[in-house]
Amino acid sequence: MTEPTHDEVHPGALGTRLNWLRAAVLGANDGIVSTAGLVVGVAGATDDRAALLTAGLAGLLAGSMSMAAGEYVSVSTQRDSELAALATEKRELKEQPEAELEELTELLQERGLSREVAREAAQQLTERDALRAHARVELGIDPDALTNPWHAAWASFLAFTVGALLPLLAIVLPPAEWRLGVTVLSVLAALVLTGWSSARLGAADARRAVLRNAAGGALAMAVTYAAGSLLGAAGV
Repeated sequence: MTEPTHDEVHPGALGTRLNWLRAAVLGANDGIVSTAGLVVGVAGATDDRAALLTAGLAGLLAGSMSMAAGEYVSVSTQRDSELAALATEKRELKEQPEAELEELTELLQERGLSREVAREAAQQLTERDALRAHARVELGIDPDALTNPWHAAWASFLAFTVGALLPLLAIVLPPAEWRLGVTVLSVLAALVLTGWSSARLGAADARRAVLRNAAGGALAMAVTYAAGSLLGAAGV
């Protein structure tokens, strides 16, 4: 008789994975919209391929580096806070172990355990690994899976770059008379996909997310194209 396997993804791991996927989708969406707005705006002023390529590459590099730097700073701050909380908990466990045991017992009671069962569970968890028990139950932190700022920075950089490549290639590869139409259609199609993906990951209404995403991107391109056309007509 074969032993049953346990392949179920635990809620914590699933939540972390969904957060990463959602961040990747949103990063790609930012890359699509910001770069599309930039190159379409330049296209309103000139049809020179070199100018469009230069503007698109500048937007891609500036945006991806900005996203990576911002994510690194944000996640580094979160990691510092997690490490500080763990250090404080470690000190409290050393200085007042009985008070910490009582605190863990009360936290387990709040989760529905009886006083007796909660006390027994708290004692067993403390004997096994007191810091890990308090980190997970009291702080909601997994000491073995602290946030990594470098991972977050690279993920944001890559997501933005992938998203930005679509409007960049769409504006420079086709013939001059097709560039604007190809770019607008490809960008809207990509925004439909990212809107649908973000809605599915967040268990939200996909139709509203798709409409909101596509409308926002269309508005951004329309505004920048109008601005570029006015500047081009003025000879700026």
